[in-house]
Amino acid sequence: MQRDRSANSSNSTTVFTGVDLHSETNNNDHHTSEISIKELIVRRGQSFKLTVKLAQAFKPTSDQLTMTVATGEHPSENLGTMSRFGVPDKVQRSASAKAVWRAELERSSAAEMGTLTLSITPPADAPVGEYRLSATLGKEERELAKLSLLFNPWCSGRLGISALLLSTLINSANDGGILKGNWGNDFRGGVSPTHWSSSYVILHKWFNSIYCSVKYGQCWVFAGVMCSVMRLLGIPCRVVTNFQSAHDTNKNLTIDTYFADYGVREKETKDSVWNYHVWVEGWMKRPDLAKDGRYDGWQALDPTPQEKSDGMFCCGPAPVSAILNGDTHLKYDVPFLFASVNADCITWLIKRDGSKQSIYSEKNRIGQNISTKGVGTTKRMNITDSYKHREGTIQERSVFQFALERVANEEGGEICILPEKNVENGTPDMNNGSPEPICSPTPPPKLLIRFEEVSKPVDGDDVSLRLVLSSDSTVVRMLSISISVQAMRYTGRPAGNILTQATEQKLLPGKELTVPILIPYVAYHKFMIGCESLYISAMITDHQKKNHTFLAENRVVLMKPPISITVFGEGRLMKEMIAEVIFMNPVNEILRNCSLTLSGSGLLNGEIVTGLPDLPPHNRVRVKLGFIPYRIGERTLLVDFDCASFRDIKKSCTVTIRP
Repeated sequence: MQRDRSANSSNSTTVFTGVDLHSETNNNDHHTSEISIKELIVRRGQSFKLTVKLAQAFKPTSDQLTMTVATGEHPSENLGTMSRFGVPDKVQRSASAKAVWRAELERSSAAEMGTLTLSITPPADAPVGEYRLSATLGKEERELAKLSLLFNPWCSGRLGISALLLSTLINSANDGGILKGNWGNDFRGGVSPTHWSSSYVILHKWFNSIYCSVKYGQCWVFAGVMCSVMRLLGIPCRVVTNFQSAHDTNKNLTIDTYFADYGVREKETKDSVWNYHVWVEGWMKRPDLAKDGRYDGWQALDPTPQEKSDGMFCCGPAPVSAILNGDTHLKYDVPFLFASVNADCITWLIKRDGSKQSIYSEKNRIGQNISTKGVGTTKRMNITDSYKHREGTIQERSVFQFALERVANEEGGEICILPEKNVENGTPDMNNGSPEPICSPTPPPKLLIRFEEVSKPVDGDDVSLRLVLSSDSTVVRMLSISISVQAMRYTGRPAGNILTQATEQKLLPGKELTVPILIPYVAYHKFMIGCESLYISAMITDHQKKNHTFLAENRVVLMKPPISITVFGEGRLMKEMIAEVIFMNPVNEILRNCSLTLSGSGLLNGEIVTGLPDLPPHNRVRVKLGFIPYRIGERTLLVDFDCASFRDIKKSCTVTIRP
């Protein structure tokens, strides 16, 4: 039994002698026992049990037990941050009181002995937070305990849109916030965003620093922390990844990309296509948008600071159903998220004289394999159909046009989309394609282009590809081929030119022309330490017809060097286990500033960070680390190897812990 502190004071005449919060039972019933079984953590809209011990008998017919809950610095009945209730319910309260709590005396009570077992119910619309619970009997008032109130996904009552506030508090771009973003190469004063493996470590660091922003985060870190916080508050949520995600800066639902006529991507555009982008979905009602519930359900919230919304760096909550149907007139930030999954892409060629011409437009590039983790499994669940209609269907194009018109009306102007050119020739994709020529009055012979991997691209090895061309032409075609390789950040921004090569080749009728592309490790290494992929473009000009210029693109994501983790020992609660990690230096240089980080929810409190000596070329390091599991169930143990040459190589394994 948790005793009231006042009951232990020198005032021996106190009527309140103790209180039992039944924390373990209540927390199990409220699905919060994973957080704690010592502190009372309950959910709104669901009753919990509390036993109050009195020094005298309690007579419901003549006595009045009045209880008060309050949260915040200035609690108010009118705001719902304070509520007065009791047994019997003859409590005087404000006529405009909101979020009124209730209490009932259970039959198991022994009122004549001064033991009152109460069933207390917070309303479904009570503000979440930490509450102070006090009681008054006669002329005596005592604070009984503190409790935390969370959202309740099992309650059919209202679920408020507190996530709008969350999307601004996770990032520090609005002065404050849990995480500071950094998309550069200099992470001094903090750690690289790729280092983080746990929201717990970030939140703990933020709390211990008296709420100073933790350095540094990028989209998956912002989303992971937000998901943890929302789940902790009781909001059902999940992390979502959108591949080929558009960042539309000017709200025209198109992404404009510019190339120089020698194949290198220009930097002048503010639009970009991210390899992937990560945000959060939260499940909630949206009575603020429609009374019929059409916008209830999953809501997209993006805590990554990209563009300002109403003067603040936040995004959402935007109903996923509104994104699907192109309702871009709705708040919050539906147009931006609609463009993220469904924008059209227009590619321009910038000539040496400064003029530009459209090469092609793509309608099906953006919003690929929108994914989340499956329930109860580590497998990916494809949720693309919840965000957009199938590419190429009449419905998909109709929704896009509808969204475009809505955006134009909201902006008070007109937005135009360039028509596609020679769409029968196809458009390039990341692996192969049939590019479209520029300014061709008559359809030219098709030029088919594809990239092939000679071997799997692994960071630390030379990357070997080949460019393969073929044509339905009946004559020899002399081609100028300019190949460019750039380091590309996952945000779609170039980080440096790695190499260029130019050649002239004959393409014979009925034959394939193969052009080898070799990207040495020594050439790409310094650029790729902070980048995600290699971007390879090929600009091809037909000598016989100079206006027949073709562009093909390919993006190569380098696999990390292999690392292994093995766990030894019986998976028992509070019994030590050993993790063995093995990593081999794959390159002909010394790896410096090496470290190993071990983490895992329910397996370790925080992280175990171990500094390692410099690792000579082609040498292997073997490290054994002990840990003591403190929670049962299926758990994930994760290791992170980091050094100056290879950043944050991760590997995980599943560990089952039994009582």
